[in-house]
Amino acid sequence: MARMGDDTPKTLMQHVLSDQQQHKDATGDLTILLNAVELASKFISSKVRAAGLLNLYGLEGQINVQGEEVKKLDVIANEAFITALKRCQKVSLMVSEENPEPIIVEGSSGKYCAVFDPLDGSSNIDANVSIGTIFGIYKRADHTKPATIDDVLHPGTKLVST
Repeated sequence: MARMGDDTPKTLMQHVLSDQQQHKDATGDLTILLNAVELASKFISSKVRAAGLLNLYGLEGQINVQGEEVKKLDVIANEAFITALKRCQKVSLMVSEENPEPIIVEGSSGKYCAVFDPLDGSSNIDANVSIGTIFGIYKRADHTKPATIDDVLHPGTKLVST
């Protein structure tokens, strides 16, 4: 947790909300989006912690776009991210390591696009090695037009959040 003062812990949402107040043009859309990322991350964390009890270790039986065997937890984590980001209604396009094609959110005029690996390091999860979630958020240049892959083909310096 980030620190508010010398000894008061600060949650992610408290940090985001306090930062939002410093930007006069903020609409709250990015805050809502980051809340969705936080929710998906907490869901994934709970499933990873209970994986042994819920029989979630092991292979799903598929191969991902990098040619790696897909783990059961990969599928759960990917679905959690996709669902949370769709429901927040601030994302028009998603690119996941687990999907061969970009995911266009139909009917969305969201200002943002998300790129993510919902469970990085999952190939070693059975060995109790560190894992994590990697994500990036891009702001679309024109959210009145349909989202395309060009909305995320930018250098990292264009990222709004990671």
